[in-house]
Amino acid sequence: MPMTATEIEQAITAALPGAEVTMTDLAGDNDHWATRVVAPQFAGKSRVQQHKMVYEALGGRMGGVLHALQLTTSAPTS
Repeated sequence: MPMTATEIEQAITAALPGAEVTMTDLAGDNDHWATRVVAPQFAGKSRVQQHKMVYEALGGRMGGVLHALQLTTSAPTS
């Protein structure tokens, strides 16, 4: 069973307190997501480091119960 938007958002915000997470269902199947994460923990980190932090927050579910994730990350601006 795929991860729901709520489950994905909760996993990310649990690992990255204060993160703003926006979920978009790309295919209407609750299995292909576009996720935008804005988190203070990303300040000073490269995009690769930011994405790695999100994948770590998902606890290895990427490629399993979470089939496809288009990820956009950034640190908050002021």
